[in-house]
Amino acid sequence: MNNQFAILGYPLGHTMSPPIHKRLFSLSGKAADYSVAMIKPEEFDLPATADFLRSLAGFNITLPYKERIIPLLSKVDPAAQRYHSVNVVANTPQGMVGYNTDVYGFLKTLETMGIALPGKTVCVAGAGGVGRTFAIECALSGAAVTLATRPTGEQSAQRIIADAKALMPQVKIEHALLNGLNRPFDLLINATPCGMYPKTQVSPIGQELLQGCRAVFDCIYNPTKTKLLLDSERLNIPSAGGMDMLVWQAVKAHEIWYGGTFHTADISQLIRDMSAQVDQDFPATLA
Repeated sequence: MNNQFAILGYPLGHTMSPPIHKRLFSLSGKAADYSVAMIKPEEFDLPATADFLRSLAGFNITLPYKERIIPLLSKVDPAAQRYHSVNVVANTPQGMVGYNTDVYGFLKTLETMGIALPGKTVCVAGAGGVGRTFAIECALSGAAVTLATRPTGEQSAQRIIADAKALMPQVKIEHALLNGLNRPFDLLINATPCGMYPKTQVSPIGQELLQGCRAVFDCIYNPTKTKLLLDSERLNIPSAGGMDMLVWQAVKAHEIWYGGTFHTADISQLIRDMSAQVDQDFPATLA
């Protein structure tokens, strides 16, 4: 039986994938090896790379290969098709099958926060790839979405809005400038790198707007407590960070690869342990 798994990307410096996945293998009682496959862009299209990937039981994919991997696949799941982004591959007798488990990780995080999206007002800050995923998923789930950007991001936001309406014409989604937001939201989502290590002393959202929001999700996991999350805590606003999503999308990968099942309490502990590991490796710079 093939028990070889890996994460594919370049560069891969401080990635949390190996400790997360090794812990999940241990929790499920599966003997497996999980390695780091740091393949340079100029080597990606070589036959040896495809042969190596096919030799694995499954693998994760991160930048810059989430889209570039698609031509090598026999099939992709609906979420991967929707976002042209694959982050998990399972090798099957029928070929390599690609999945997007980031969507699952995001929605599962909201579920664990007790957030049901239908009818909610949601602000997504940022119109990059992650913001596109969050905004469209929230809109398709029945939320009224405001996609907030700086002026330079307006064109990207309008493309996302068009894509969402192409999938479901009746979705509620609009664009606004970040500095023009003047009302609170049921859920505020940061899908920008603002606040990421090492520039941890900034937040994409000001205190005045934040204090009226009912819940906050920040996709950043380093630091585990961004300024936005710390501000939310001070205001007693329920919040979650990117580590929750990172772990839950990994859980889904194990379900796909070999039908792995896990107890919620174990996953909650894993999130806490991985957060503590990040805090240890990258000491906080916020007071």
